[in-house]
Amino acid sequence: MKPWVKFGVSPFGIYRNQKNDPRGSKTNGLQNYDELYADILLWIDKGWLDYTVPQLYWEMGHKAADYTELIRWWNDHASARPLFIGEDVERTVKAADPRNPQSHQMPAKMRLHQENPGVQGTVLWYAKVAVDNIGKYGSNLRNVYWRYPALQPLMPHLDHKAPGKVRKVKVINMGDQQVLMWMAPKAKQWGDEAHKYVVYCFKKGEDVNTDDPSHIVAVTSETYYEIPYSLEPGKYIYLVTALDRLQNESKAVKKKVKL
Repeated sequence: MKPWVKFGVSPFGIYRNQKNDPRGSKTNGLQNYDELYADILLWIDKGWLDYTVPQLYWEMGHKAADYTELIRWWNDHASARPLFIGEDVERTVKAADPRNPQSHQMPAKMRLHQENPGVQGTVLWYAKVAVDNIGKYGSNLRNVYWRYPALQPLMPHLDHKAPGKVRKVKVINMGDQQVLMWMAPKAKQWGDEAHKYVVYCFKKGEDVNTDDPSHIVAVTSETYYEIPYSLEPGKYIYLVTALDRLQNESKAVKKKVKL
């Protein structure tokens, strides 16, 4: 009924220990396959899952389940489907970085995410610890790692076709307020329908590049965007793209605006 709905699991962080299976990780702990009867790799290989979120709740250097070993293992064995890492926020900020004892492990873990291309994101456990800003985890997310907006990871096995471009982009002058408006692209089926829109803003002379998230000013389900009063007078270029339910992004439509 709803083919865009995603199904995934968040398994225990060890599939099998290498001493029991050559494909296993260099760990020594409870195993999904043997104790929990969950053959995660089979499920991924058969395409029965849309994503996995292994619970890598340990720290780097843990004797039985080293975080570095495990994130590399999941990257190598489970990235045929979108892979997100389940993080224990509290344990991360309470453990020292083995290579930099003056720091907790958040920066080092974030680097590991970047070094393992199969890792597409993070799921935090548990949210309250990040909100309470233990070890400045929350403020580091806001100010450093998650400073800019991001689109959701793609799921091309469900749908890889982008919707059409937005139509009739224009600027309406409403007294003191300028409003950027557009119409949804035409669609014949659910995969073509625009579900949200992305609005980018560039100053005149800036490199127009939709791969730069610092220029995203809105991700919205509305078909309009109120240009803020706070912008300096001058010439701007706005781009609007359409997103379908699985975050495939259309080509951009450009509109020049003078404030």
